[in-house]
Amino acid sequence: MSGKVKFEMEFVVKASPSLLYQYMATPSGMSEWFADNVNSRGEYYTFIWEGTEERAELLSKKKPERIKFRWAEEEDDDAYFELRILVDEITKDVSLIITDFADDDEVEEGKMFWENQISELKQIIGSA
Repeated sequence: MSGKVKFEMEFVVKASPSLLYQYMATPSGMSEWFADNVNSRGEYYTFIWEGTEERAELLSKKKPERIKFRWAEEEDDDAYFELRILVDEITKDVSLIITDFADDDEVEEGKMFWENQISELKQIIGSA
């Protein structure tokens, strides 16, 4: 295993789990907040940001709970990124849990990326 560090972030989102899942598990939904454009072909997704393409393999998905990817260029087989919906049984609050990996010196940059993307997602679904 390389020097990747696992980190998790939790965001409270005021939306139903089924609506949230559509935005995180479909190319059209992800195109609205995660990347400029998202295409899928089988188990592979292509994410496009300002003309730069990144491919990721879909590792698993469970409706309406989670979706998990690994970047195609990733050399660390244990590294992935996952978006998971968690509903508090008592309060019914909906949280989006992000699990990702980054090099030790890029963890803060990775967290900032997710904060920006989730902020965009919240604005789109009216949860800001």
